[in-house]
Amino acid sequence: MTRFVDGGLDAAGLHVGVVVATWNRSVTDRLLDGAVRRLEEMGASQVTVLRVPGALELPVAARGLITDGCDAVVAIGTIVRGDTDHYEIVVRESTAGIARVALDTGVPVTNAILAVNEYTQAVERAAEGPSNKGYEAAEAAVSTAVALRKLREH
Repeated sequence: MTRFVDGGLDAAGLHVGVVVATWNRSVTDRLLDGAVRRLEEMGASQVTVLRVPGALELPVAARGLITDGCDAVVAIGTIVRGDTDHYEIVVRESTAGIARVALDTGVPVTNAILAVNEYTQAVERAAEGPSNKGYEAAEAAVSTAVALRKLREH
């Protein structure tokens, strides 16, 4: 027998956390707006927004939101390539960190950390509408949380 479990986009009953870096705030605020707007459209029961300085702080903050009772977390940041290796380190460690939190806790932590070569690329990915990466990450967080809830119920 084969069992298929799919998520959905009905966030009723879900407490979703959004952790957002304030570094490159002109972009991360747009991503945050997209995520919160989509969570409200999907009917999330509660949304908690936690601001932290930068992308490297996102994993520990995501864990904090999970400890606070969030059923899913959206991690938002923007990392623009510079002239040093710092870009690679921040991208690698922040994304590995949020993946580790998700795996360690069993709670979805979706990635809306933009890693771009130029600032204009970040602005494009934070534009209003369904292609906003915060919006997309909110959908992924809810869909995964709903799928995991359904899996546990059966």
